Amino acid sequence: MSNDLKRSGGSGGGGETKEREQWNNKLDFLLSVIGFCVGLGNVWRFPYLCYKNGGGAFLIPYCVCALLGGMPMFFLEVGIGQFMSEGGISVWKMCPLFQGIGYAAIVVCNWLNVYYIVIIAWALYYFVLSFQAELPWSSCGNWWNTDVCVDGNTNHSFIQDLKALNLTPKDSVVEFWDNRVLQITEGVHEMGTMVWPLFGALIFSWLCTYFAIWKGVKVTGKIMYFTGTSHARQLALIEDLCHHHQQPVTSFPFAILGICEIAAILSQTSTNPDESDRRS
Repeated sequence: MSNDLKRSGGSGGGGETKEREQWNNKLDFLLSVIGFCVGLGNVWRFPYLCYKNGGGAFLIPYCVCALLGGMPMFFLEVGIGQFMSEGGISVWKMCPLFQGIGYAAIVVCNWLNVYYIVIIAWALYYFVLSFQAELPWSSCGNWWNTDVCVDGNTNHSFIQDLKALNLTPKDSVVEFWDNRVLQITEGVHEMGTMVWPLFGALIFSWLCTYFAIWKGVKVTGKIMYFTGTSHARQLALIEDLCHHHQQPVTSFPFAILGICEIAAILSQTSTNPDESDRRS
C-alpha cells in the first residue's frame, strides 16, 4: 500500500510519477532532523524561560508536555512522512479534510523564515566586524556613542557623576547595537534611513539559504554536517565563556513540535530498510 501511494501521488491518474529524491545516507537525514529541532530557542530562549518560570520546577510541566504531546506528535509526523513520501501539503491527500493544516504550516514557516533570516543577518554583520583589530562595540568615542556611554576603561568616578546627575550610564555594547546596527529612531513618527550594511547582510543570507537548498537533499545533507553540529559548538563556547567569568550556566534540551516539516524531511527517506542500507 505504501508503494502504491508513492507512485500514484500527483500523477493525475496516469502513469507513475518521478521517484522522489532521497537522502544519501542516514547521517545526512539525522543531522537534518537535529538541525531542524535544535535552534536558537534552545540556546537563547529556553534557559531564559526556565529561569523566569521557577528554574527546576519548570522542568516538571515541561517534561510532562514533552512526553505526552511533543514525542507522540514527533513520531506521528515521522511515520506519516516516511509512509506517504510527500511534502507538507500533499501528505494530507490521505485525509483531504485536514489539508488546511499543510497550508497553515507553510504560512507559519514563511513567517518564521522572515524572522530567523534577520537574526542570521545580524550575526553575519557582527561576524564581519569582528575581524577588526579593535572591536567597534568595545569602546566609546565613536559617532554612535552618547555622552553617557561607558566601557571597560571608564573611570568609576565618571559613572558616579552620571548617577549624581540622575543620568543612567549606557554600555558601549548596547549603544553599538541600538545606534549603529539598528539605528533606532526616537519614535514611529521618524522613519529613519536604510541601514545598507544590514540590507547587504540580509540579501547575502537569503542567497546562502537559496544555494543551500536549490539542488535538493543531495547538497543540503552535506551542508548539515556543518550547520547541524553548530549548536554543539555554540554551547561549548558559552560554557567556556561562563567558566572564564566564573559564572555557572545550565543548558537544557528544548523539544519543539514540527508543523509538517518533519514529515517533509522524512518523505525523503525510504521505507525499505535494504534500500537505505545500500545508500549508506
